[in-house]
Amino acid sequence: MTRVLSGAVLVLLAISAVWFASAAVFLAIAIALTWAAALEVMSIAKARGFGAPRVLSAVAAVVTLAAIATAESATMAAAIVAAVMIAIGVVTLGRWRPDFDALSAVSVAVFPSIYVALPIALLVAIRVAAGPAALFLLMLTVMISDTAQYYTGRALGRRPLAPAISPKKTIEGAVGGLIFGSMTLVIAGAWWLPMVHPVIRGLVGVAIVSLGIAGDLFESMLKRSAGVKDSSALIPGHGGILDRIDALLFAAPVYYIVVVASSQ
Repeated sequence: MTRVLSGAVLVLLAISAVWFASAAVFLAIAIALTWAAALEVMSIAKARGFGAPRVLSAVAAVVTLAAIATAESATMAAAIVAAVMIAIGVVTLGRWRPDFDALSAVSVAVFPSIYVALPIALLVAIRVAAGPAALFLLMLTVMISDTAQYYTGRALGRRPLAPAISPKKTIEGAVGGLIFGSMTLVIAGAWWLPMVHPVIRGLVGVAIVSLGIAGDLFESMLKRSAGVKDSSALIPGHGGILDRIDALLFAAPVYYIVVVASSQ
């Protein structure tokens, strides 16, 4: 019951944010999500034994998001992000000692900016470029795909999809997610993404769902490698922020390219 109630609250909050939040409020929400997810990534890294600066990494992710979402040009955004990466390097210089694995520390510290901040910045950009409906279509596709994977897997699942990473996921569940997720984008896209041909919407739907499944497995791989079950206990019954947005992080880049190309 806790999982169902918290899930319903999450869906209502997501719908409200996407459809009704002002641009400034939506950016603030994106910043909060980036901060929380970046800290979760660093907690996983710490559980794995990596000694990277946790707070600095989260700050770098937030600055990366803000730079990309608000900079007036790509060059300025790139300059700001580069300055953040340099700051991480300088801090690492100050922490170095003979037994300190500097390459691992720097790589882990930069990772949330790439893995979390960049895709969330693209979600913000999708809303700006094509409106709330286009962004909600992506989220709805991923949500329905996840639900279909769960129930199809429970009803028909026999063959494991990636047993070493996520033993409960099945090939049958993935196929169910592909079918229902792609149908969602094709059908709902007639209203919310009409500029894209139905055939192309179908192909994009397959790509988005496939990438969402890969994103889910990728986060599971990170957690399994660190020996943790959830990215955090922030959301009762659901784990952490990262556990809820892992599919979107992988699906966002391709969807952004399609939406922006279709809007021009």
